[in-house]
Amino acid sequence: MTQHSVAEAKNQLSDLIDRTLAGEDIVITRHGHPVVALKAIRPPVRPLTRDDLAWLAANRVRSSATTDAGTLLSQMRDEDER
Repeated sequence: MTQHSVAEAKNQLSDLIDRTLAGEDIVITRHGHPVVALKAIRPPVRPLTRDDLAWLAANRVRSSATTDAGTLLSQMRDEDER
């Protein structure tokens, strides 16, 4: 991880972006304190399709407002043991 002041980052932004895209962790500091970390945004492996969204909607787990989290986990555990 490398750190750069705001002034350095301003002067080297294009280079810092390229280094971030190459996998380097870049932190920008103000008055010696870290304030921003640059992070590359990776494209999805493949775009979502309507079929993907339909599958997600059909397989979504519906929550029950009357079941607390502990009971729900116990039920899921008991189903796995069968």
